[in-house]
Amino acid sequence: MNTFVDEFLNLDVIRDMLPELITEGAKNTIIFTFFAFTGGLLLGLLVALMRLSRSRFVRWPAAVFTDVLRGLPALLTIFIIGFGIPIATGWKFPFERYFPGSLALSLVGGAYISETIRAGIEAVPRGQMEAARSLGMPHGVAMRKVILPQAFRLIVPPLTNELVLLFKDTALLAALGTVAGGKEITKFARDFVNGTSNSSPFVAGGIMYLIITIPLIRLVALLEKRAKVSR
Repeated sequence: MNTFVDEFLNLDVIRDMLPELITEGAKNTIIFTFFAFTGGLLLGLLVALMRLSRSRFVRWPAAVFTDVLRGLPALLTIFIIGFGIPIATGWKFPFERYFPGSLALSLVGGAYISETIRAGIEAVPRGQMEAARSLGMPHGVAMRKVILPQAFRLIVPPLTNELVLLFKDTALLAALGTVAGGKEITKFARDFVNGTSNSSPFVAGGIMYLIITIPLIRLVALLEKRAKVSR
């Protein structure tokens, strides 16, 4: 029992991780999540609208994008963006601390978010678009002012869930390695394990994830409950 506690709950080791676990690990995890979700949301909206286009030349590229990115493991996508592109082209990413990881997660998140947004748009009664068009609104204006606001009210819970998933997926970025000051929670914990030969940093990292994700998970449940009541 003492061996287990010393290996997984060594307070001295955990204390040595502070405050950098918060000021670097948690901070960078939140930054990666913010950029990935923002990029994924914008990309997802664009792809969702393309999927709903009447032109097959617009629909097909969007369908290929979603199918490929949802079909590939997220870790492989991260490797392709973080290692494959620089090796193949010799191009060096700007803002190297955050850009490659955020871009990879934005692409993955955008593929999933696009399907969520598309489902939300399709859930809005068709009569809403017909009514808007009958008032003289162009299709684009009706989509922006009438359909999308209603769709986003419907998909707030699943979008929040996507945010939680992206937050956890930042752990995959540990496979890329990091520049100075760019460690997210998992990379920070793994480096501490390598330096101490003790597993307590993994426990500390897990606790840090839970401190952030559990409130978000409860928020998703609350939003879903409110959505059911409103329906």
